[in-house]
Amino acid sequence: MNLFIIEFNMLVRNILNFNSFYFVGIGGVSMSALAEYLLSCGKLVAGCDASRGEYVVKLEKMGVKVTSPEQADISAYEAVVYTDAIKLDDKILCAAHDSGKAVIARGEFLAAVASAFKSVVAVAGCHGKTTCTAMLAHIFGACEKSFACHIGGNDSGYGNFFMNGNDYFITEACEYRKNFLRLEPDIAIVLNSAADHLECYGSAGELKKCYLRFIAKARDCITLYGDLNGGGITFGFDRRADYCAKEIISDGGKYSFTVCNKDKKIARIKLGVFGKHNVLNALAAFAAADICGLERSLIVDGLQQFCGVKRRFEYIGIYNGAVCIADYAHHPDEIKATLKTARAVNGGRLYVVFQPHTYSRTKNLFSRFVAVLNPVKRLLVYKTFAAREYYDDGGSAYTLSLSLKKSRYGDSPCDIAGFLSEVKEGDTVLFLGAGDIYDIGKSVIKNQYPDCS
Repeated sequence: MNLFIIEFNMLVRNILNFNSFYFVGIGGVSMSALAEYLLSCGKLVAGCDASRGEYVVKLEKMGVKVTSPEQADISAYEAVVYTDAIKLDDKILCAAHDSGKAVIARGEFLAAVASAFKSVVAVAGCHGKTTCTAMLAHIFGACEKSFACHIGGNDSGYGNFFMNGNDYFITEACEYRKNFLRLEPDIAIVLNSAADHLECYGSAGELKKCYLRFIAKARDCITLYGDLNGGGITFGFDRRADYCAKEIISDGGKYSFTVCNKDKKIARIKLGVFGKHNVLNALAAFAAADICGLERSLIVDGLQQFCGVKRRFEYIGIYNGAVCIADYAHHPDEIKATLKTARAVNGGRLYVVFQPHTYSRTKNLFSRFVAVLNPVKRLLVYKTFAAREYYDDGGSAYTLSLSLKKSRYGDSPCDIAGFLSEVKEGDTVLFLGAGDIYDIGKSVIKNQYPDCS
């Protein structure tokens, strides 16, 4: 073991020895979940965030003091934890360094939390992480196991964090900035290795190499059949997979299927969520739970109790008679799956409002976005959610819109309201993206923009 690894492991072990923590960017779904973990351990927690979203409100109700970044006061805290969206030259981080406080990246902190549990199940992959992690939470809950779950979304039953013991830690393993390589999982799941975050990796090949490094660290690994070919246990629709789905039936866009292991039928599952892609998420979760030795009938119960995560094909209301659905889809593969599900669920006209997430993703996957969005007949591309990035014309929503056959561009809620002026009962409206389009879409549905003309 080299010196860097030794020093890093020592840091991970020591992080949780601090008694007080200040979170910069505490309102994010992952950061707020980690803050909840500290609260469950009796630690003092505070933080700041640029916006006062639902997770900030939740933490405040739990007694956490949250301010704006301009009002941040770190003087009473031993350690400062920051999200990846925060620049390293941020004045709060600089002040923490200058005062000799421990300054910890979110990925480092997650690794420290994971190290406090007896066994770690980490879910990686370009898409499906949140759903699969939430499915596992329901399975372990149904099996009455001692566990904690760290979910990158708001599960209908477990929220974004739940803990009733320290035997198992179930977490998403984010590939952004290679954060997932900080974890030391006992079971590593890679749902897929589709290209994303190429601004960090440089190429799809390098990203795959990192996925292989991730699964090599685990005692057991579970991968999509035919994807990484890194050994271990496989799942998929292919009958050669160790865990495969057969006898698949769709009922209004929700699927039931038989789980087979080595051609032996071992379970029948009926999912309560839309989309065939969720069959794969369920297979991966089933495989992980099976490896842990959980009772198969209870694994089935847990999967069938799962009824979805917020912003994953979530019904958010009615607009002029049309059903409105919000989905986190922000990668071409996710958009393709969501469009397929929407068409299966509703036979009326489909209106799509898509907000690109980061300029780099749009630029790096431009041709794939064009290919998946071109068939959409009624499409509005909304201004890019920049997140941590600066403007890049080559990856802007406007540039993408110009490259599509039947698209209009919008940069205000009124543009969306105008686009939806002709929807009627029987139609479906999709609000797609990982940015603020979710809240904007809900506001449009509630007609909170009366001055639009």
